[in-house]
Amino acid sequence: MVGDVLLGDGVIVELGASRARAGTVIDCAGAAVIPGLHDHHCHLLAMAAALDSVHCGPPAVRDAAGMQRALAAGSTRGGWLRGIGYDESVAGVLDRHVLDRLAPNTPTRVQHRSGALWVLNSAAIDALDLAGVGVEGIGRDAAGHPTGELWRLDGWLRDRLGDDWVPDLAAVSRTLAGYGITGVTDATPELDGDAVRRLTGGAVQQRLCLLGASGAVEGASLGPFKIVVADHALPSWDALAAQIRAVRPRPVALHSVTRVSLVLILAVLGEVGSVRGDRIEHAAVAPPELVGQLRELGLTVVTQPSLVAARGADYLDRTDAEDLEHLWPWRRLDEAGVPVGCSSDAPYGDADPWASIASAVNRRAADGRTVNGGERVSATRALSAYLTRPLDPGGRPRQIVPGEPADLAVLDRPLRRVIDDPASVRVRATLIGGRVAAQ
Repeated sequence: MVGDVLLGDGVIVELGASRARAGTVIDCAGAAVIPGLHDHHCHLLAMAAALDSVHCGPPAVRDAAGMQRALAAGSTRGGWLRGIGYDESVAGVLDRHVLDRLAPNTPTRVQHRSGALWVLNSAAIDALDLAGVGVEGIGRDAAGHPTGELWRLDGWLRDRLGDDWVPDLAAVSRTLAGYGITGVTDATPELDGDAVRRLTGGAVQQRLCLLGASGAVEGASLGPFKIVVADHALPSWDALAAQIRAVRPRPVALHSVTRVSLVLILAVLGEVGSVRGDRIEHAAVAPPELVGQLRELGLTVVTQPSLVAARGADYLDRTDAEDLEHLWPWRRLDEAGVPVGCSSDAPYGDADPWASIASAVNRRAADGRTVNGGERVSATRALSAYLTRPLDPGGRPRQIVPGEPADLAVLDRPLRRVIDDPASVRVRATLIGGRVAAQ
């Protein structure tokens, strides 16, 4: 279609008009106008925290000496150093003793790139008095001494620290708007009241869907309930079944990054029963027989292609041989009829959706090797998975038609050129509810 898109009262009013109208005019100069993109899985507060943290992994840091320099140059908050993005390629398996050598004096906590683990040095362990705390998720050695590992204890750690940090969610929102993103699904589990208030307080311009809220929230839609099936401590069949039953009839969003966790999830859902809206976050390893079960149960997969680009070399070098050809599937999901939505997992993946789309097309690691190239999809397909509605991530892409919300991305080129080279797309303007959020 060539012509105008007329907006009014936050919705699309008319298409194809060519006569001048009063009000704000954006000249697209022949470039594409598409529905705004929706990131179906990200972590907004962690994205804001990343702006105020020391990066401790590739590409910024690649060895122990580099990490030591980065921590030494980092600024403290409340007397603590906060590092993110650690990978074992930097200094091996991280524990209190390794971190003591890299940051010996200042209480320091470093998050693993997965987001599941914090590691503390001895100064931090002493500051928190971990030796006297009996909380599940605190790593201990054979003698019962804290190792510095804190598994999925973000909320506990925040409360223990009494952290009064105010996240710059407005900066995160501006960045996302610059990519053409008009909606986000925050996939952080177990959001407490303070986190929900911060997310819905007005700093985030995008339409917001929450997976981690326990009840209806003003200013956001409520998505499936997030349940982390943690690989370091897999729940029992009964425990996972009880978790799912406890939130029914609400759908669930189940985190799975290994074959074992996916097998468990599918077995439990096969017994408990699935409902419309149930989804698997990541499905990072999914052999054909499990893909068939995903289809039979009517599940949606929300995938993160940028992780193939960022971590592909590690996947190729560290993944069990039997799982290599099943890493981060997409094409086989499409062929089996399993709905697929696209997302970033930012800050653990790249927040730029165009980078994710490019990665879905080329499946290349940073070192140039291909990761499971048979799972490539077209740029058109990958883009469509960013255009679906927040509560239907694998469904029909939204269209620019009268009556739809005026959530739009104005690109810098025609759509055919976007498809040819998605990695270099620039967004000229983003509108949310008809208001310019980025230009």
